[in-house]
Amino acid sequence: MPRDVSTPKELGALRQDLLDAAMRVLREQGALHLTLRRVADAAGTSTMGIYTCFGGRAGLLEEIYRNGFRILHESMTRSLNGHADPQARIMAVAYGYREFALSDPALYALMFERPLPDFDPSPEQRHDALGLTFTLLTEATSAATEAGLIRSMDPVRAAYLVWTTIHGIVSIELTCSFRSPLPGWFLNTREEGERVLADGVKALLAGLT
Repeated sequence: MPRDVSTPKELGALRQDLLDAAMRVLREQGALHLTLRRVADAAGTSTMGIYTCFGGRAGLLEEIYRNGFRILHESMTRSLNGHADPQARIMAVAYGYREFALSDPALYALMFERPLPDFDPSPEQRHDALGLTFTLLTEATSAATEAGLIRSMDPVRAAYLVWTTIHGIVSIELTCSFRSPLPGWFLNTREEGERVLADGVKALLAGLT
């Protein structure tokens, strides 16, 4: 049933409840089940609340997208944990990225893949979202460049190369994690997946020295 949202506090609470409900539906049932009815039911309210808070399904999906990058930022920041060495910071970002992807695969897919053909974040939304997380990697590659640990005329370009390596390795591991283990293959354990990520990023960094 509809909830009273006559005050900004009540509207904010409803908005958060709906976002939390949408995250539960996404994680438990998958992106294809992110319908207005399912989210409203999970939040214990009516679909009208989604229109009131987000303007409709598109607005709700955009907020889930933004929230995903906030969570990714938290994971990467937590992994950094005060590392001062530039290369250690780059590796920490990689590990935080991987931890997020493996712990929240449905959200990761919504952010970086196209599980919903009708959801395509605008360039502005993608710019803002990537700025929240990519900046952490750019800062690390800039520090590595200044310390002479890598050679790059453009630290942002170097960060992009590092990110593509991280993203590619992590995405392949994530794909393999949904299938039966393949004995003897590189990604047959979580520990081996982490080693492959470290090897890949370190190999790229070595190529930039």
